[in-house]
Amino acid sequence: MAVILQTPRLILREFTIEDVEPFFLLCSHPEVLRWTGDPGVRDLDEARIGLLTRPIADYAKHGFGRWACIDRASGKLIGFSGLKYLDELREVDLGYRFLAPWWGCGLATEAGRAVCDYGFATLGLKRILGLVQPGHVRSIRVLDKLSFNLEGEIDYRGSRVLAYARSAP
Repeated sequence: MAVILQTPRLILREFTIEDVEPFFLLCSHPEVLRWTGDPGVRDLDEARIGLLTRPIADYAKHGFGRWACIDRASGKLIGFSGLKYLDELREVDLGYRFLAPWWGCGLATEAGRAVCDYGFATLGLKRILGLVQPGHVRSIRVLDKLSFNLEGEIDYRGSRVLAYARSAP
């Protein structure tokens, strides 16, 4: 498993198939999914397929994707953050998702800052998008802290979402 980034409290690394149980928790808990627009997964088999067809496939296709966030203190996989190429928009999107016990302590901002820096400096991206459900105040606050600017509202996968973006420094 390749370690991509480290922050003061997190290790961001590529997901592996062995991460299926924590990935299942991230993709099945109703409170975690509430603002994602993701239908979630019902069981470990769906989670395994999701790992293989989403982040692991993205690493092979694009050289980046959503990365597992490991709590440095406990060694537990507690979330994910990373970049995803959105074919339908031809844009790269910043994403982050954490299990509920780790909400509200700045980890999405910490991970997002490192991911954006990596995207601009290492991958040479010129722009990163941030899509968020209207009303998801916490996620909007993270994007604000990361210097993303609201560009408007768009249709994405059957939902109206706010489109934020940030250009390379």
